[in-house]
Amino acid sequence: MRALLLVLFCTVALQWDRVSCQKSAYLSNSHLVPHGNVWRSDRPGEDTPNRNGDECDVVMNLSASQRCEFVKNTPDCTSDEGFIKYPVVTFCLFPPNLLPLAITLYVIWLFVLFLLLGLIASDFFCPNLSAISSTLRLTHNVAGVTFLALGNGAPDVFSAMAAFSHPQTAGLAVGALFGAGIFVTTVVAGSIALVKPFTVASRPFLRDVVFYMAAVFWTFNILYKGHISMGEALGYLGLYIAYVLTVIVSAYIYNRQKHQLNGSVQTTGREQGETLPSDSYRDTQSGSIQAHDEGEYEPLLPYTQSTAQIFLNAINPVDSRTWRRQHWSAKVLKVIKVPVEVLLLLTLPVVDTDKEDHNWKRPLNCLHIITGPLVCVLTFQSGKYGLLLIEGEVPVWVLVLCIGVFLSGIVFFTTTNERPPRYHFLYSLLGFVVSALWISTVASEIVSVLHLLGIVLSLSNTVLGLTLLAWGNSIGDCFADITIARQGYPRMAISACFGGIIFNMLFGVGLGCLLQIFRNNNNVVMLEPEGMLCWVLSGALGLSLVFSFILVPLQCFHLSRVYGIFLLIFYVVFLVVALLTEFRIIQF
Repeated sequence: MRALLLVLFCTVALQWDRVSCQKSAYLSNSHLVPHGNVWRSDRPGEDTPNRNGDECDVVMNLSASQRCEFVKNTPDCTSDEGFIKYPVVTFCLFPPNLLPLAITLYVIWLFVLFLLLGLIASDFFCPNLSAISSTLRLTHNVAGVTFLALGNGAPDVFSAMAAFSHPQTAGLAVGALFGAGIFVTTVVAGSIALVKPFTVASRPFLRDVVFYMAAVFWTFNILYKGHISMGEALGYLGLYIAYVLTVIVSAYIYNRQKHQLNGSVQTTGREQGETLPSDSYRDTQSGSIQAHDEGEYEPLLPYTQSTAQIFLNAINPVDSRTWRRQHWSAKVLKVIKVPVEVLLLLTLPVVDTDKEDHNWKRPLNCLHIITGPLVCVLTFQSGKYGLLLIEGEVPVWVLVLCIGVFLSGIVFFTTTNERPPRYHFLYSLLGFVVSALWISTVASEIVSVLHLLGIVLSLSNTVLGLTLLAWGNSIGDCFADITIARQGYPRMAISACFGGIIFNMLFGVGLGCLLQIFRNNNNVVMLEPEGMLCWVLSGALGLSLVFSFILVPLQCFHLSRVYGIFLLIFYVVFLVVALLTEFRIIQF
């Protein structure tokens, strides 16, 4: 993370100096004048420069006194779906000489948003998906490629959907999805090979590579055409369904063959245990540790907690039993996250099927019936539907509040603190919906901040997507997969790598474009690549997959440390070429 921030600040400083040198002479005698709601040049035959049709890019070509009025009157500057209108805040509230300070604050805010995104996904979204999977009694294979993939890829998918919501930020989605694909197939896979050289399972590896190559080629073809139709968007989802069916059928055939060869069900069970998804392994490990800690600190004499004590303990995110053993850096990070965790605990129910009471907290769960729906109506579409007036008098959120209070009272007076009700599993559905909207809201803010940084620093959305957005969404999975490899499960880690990026690509592009089609009532979504960088990105991802498809079988599916170093060098070369292309030092 320190290296990421260092690279970011160096890029900001260099790009800021370059932009200042290019714009200093222009800003002294700007010749852009307002023409209705659009600013145009007053010199005949001279067009206003912009990037990918985004008129908000023009703001850096104006003098400091004109920028505030420009961003207020330009639709592209106020079209972001986030709660904060960053262009207005930047150019109307910050003095021109404090613009570097504003950029620094946005970088810090971006770090907080990524932290919040990972917290919601890991502590609330994934556990509820696991509870839904257990309620539906899904097998490990089905759960791994559906609910587990959705839990791991939620930040990437929701970020892509938020970026596809506007044409001027679609480059962020393309850059993030392709950039994360290159990062995972080179840096993550290479790091796993360095930490624990191993032999991959041949058929699952080739299956994942072939499906991902098909998804990348399909996306490349769509970018080349410059548009995507509803049928093609649905085709993304259909391709993922085909992938899921292939995984299920191949797992069934493999297990049946093993059962026939060995004549023992135990052998099949051991094979299934070796191929559990990465998060299942982490959940098992964390569950055993948690059970050990709970047993260690379990009181000798049982006692009954009052309703108030249950509520206060349920919203306390700090575990006093393990606080002293934590490192000081973990304590600082925990203090930073406490306010956010308390807010999430007050609004997000979590059902844990591994616990005897399924994490039933009667007073808090009753409160969730009120706060959960309120979060839904106040976050969906930036709260514009929640603020609508019914019959011109009562806001929608007031009606939702009244219904929530009524239902919460019924649940409170018909249940006890000791035993969860029969319908407790419905809280996992509520937690899934509310956490999904929280993730969508945070992802929209991330996209808005990156859009503003691209405008101020004159960086394309594609380069911001393949760097900051891709790194922010993938760095957590990278460390988790490397840790799993160190503990002796490299096959599990490499399977989680490819399975996740296939889901992110197909669902990110498919759902993102479908939502834009339904929103605009148009059967076609226009996708205009931002210069040569988009083709460098897609070409590099395709080349890395070709290397995996050819070189790994030539090595008898053994990933050695030499191959891991090769993958890391490939990513560094790609990143250098991409940045040089962005700054137009290299031109094709």
